[in-house]
Amino acid sequence: MSQLDHKSEAWSALFSEPMSDLVKRYTASVFFDKRLWQADIAGSLAHAAMLQKQGVISATDLADIRRGMNQIRQEIGSGAFEWKLDLEDVHLNIEARLTQLVGDAGKRLHTGRSRNDQVATDVRLWLRGEIDVIADLLQELQKALLGLAEANVDVVLPGFTHLQVAQPVSFGHHMLAYVEMFARDHERMLDVRKRVNRLPLGSAALAGTTYPLDREFVAKELGMEGVCQNSLDAVSDRDFAIEFTAAASLVMVHVSRMSEELILWMSQNFGFIRIADRFTTGSSIMPQKKNPDVPELARGKTGRVVGHLMALITLMKGQPLAYNKDNQEDKEPLFDTVDTLKDTLRIFAEMAGGITVVPQAMEQAALKGYATATDLADYLVKKGLPFRDAHETVAHAVKAAQSHNCDLSELPLAVLKQFNASIEKDVYDHLSLRGSLNARNTLGGTAPAQVKAQVERHRQRLGA
Repeated sequence: MSQLDHKSEAWSALFSEPMSDLVKRYTASVFFDKRLWQADIAGSLAHAAMLQKQGVISATDLADIRRGMNQIRQEIGSGAFEWKLDLEDVHLNIEARLTQLVGDAGKRLHTGRSRNDQVATDVRLWLRGEIDVIADLLQELQKALLGLAEANVDVVLPGFTHLQVAQPVSFGHHMLAYVEMFARDHERMLDVRKRVNRLPLGSAALAGTTYPLDREFVAKELGMEGVCQNSLDAVSDRDFAIEFTAAASLVMVHVSRMSEELILWMSQNFGFIRIADRFTTGSSIMPQKKNPDVPELARGKTGRVVGHLMALITLMKGQPLAYNKDNQEDKEPLFDTVDTLKDTLRIFAEMAGGITVVPQAMEQAALKGYATATDLADYLVKKGLPFRDAHETVAHAVKAAQSHNCDLSELPLAVLKQFNASIEKDVYDHLSLRGSLNARNTLGGTAPAQVKAQVERHRQRLGA
């Protein structure tokens, strides 16, 4: 029997009794960390190439390792590979199979490394690839929102503060706010990637190794941007996983904020939008219902991802240097964060294309809330009234409009002049919803001309 065929012999002959089945199940990670298999093989091949270059193993050993790994890659890809609980994790499973296939060459592969630096490398390689996918998905979501914004530049939406009607804004402008959020998320992911993409391999268990390793060669082979400079830190650091999950949590917070608005806007009390039927569900008892399940679930899943961030931070807070078995618990929160985030971004990009805007409902809501009150105050300031006095004057005008059950723009000029004699007929240009939009023609403002300019800026940035 090969030394790697039985778990109790995988590391040493020191132990006098086999591990109990309960402990095997409790400590094993193979059934969730097997998703690292591609990264594990890539890291092993780069390590083997370096060992041969440094004269630690022969060219024949390297050829055998490559041949064996190629077969293992085919077996895992086809589903024929047998994952064994006794072998604990993805690393020992692959190494054991390699030894079965190529003999001593497979045993020599582990020279100069430990599972401690091996797993740290595998997780970094895997996460690097997932970040690249997520970065692309963030751009696809931005493009979808950009299309929605461009199609609705001239649609008037009531802008809210404290969920009270505040000022009219372009619906396109509102959508671009989310484009900005997801653009920052994209920047953060690329920044995190730089710190993920560093090589721990060659640090061995914690102190480095006596073999003449060329770690920079391995980093170059794996396309990594640098080498972890301290062996203790290299094997025990999980900052990169925490930092990624923090960035992912921010993405989900942005998704959740948008979800909250979509849910409100779709309700009968607002009626601002309709979400395509394929993203909604009905009620088991109320036939009239159309429920926004996708945004509701995304709002809920945000708590799940933020919870994973808290789990990872708590996991690391009490660990002494260097590696501890606690770190096995980093993978499931990290894996689930990646899966949740990718699924959410994919479905939201598709859902954005299925949103129908109801301009009339938005405009009616803006008229109900005296959204142009600030415009009247600005008008009076330009007539020479101090802003605080103008603010008080407009408050009286709003009270009059409320008593007449009409909008400010519907008050007769004679009534408006009662509040300030300087008010003239041109005030109605300022009190209209579109007049209010057009007046905010400064960089970053909601004027349609500014929104169109921002759409073009984003299109150039995204190559859309």
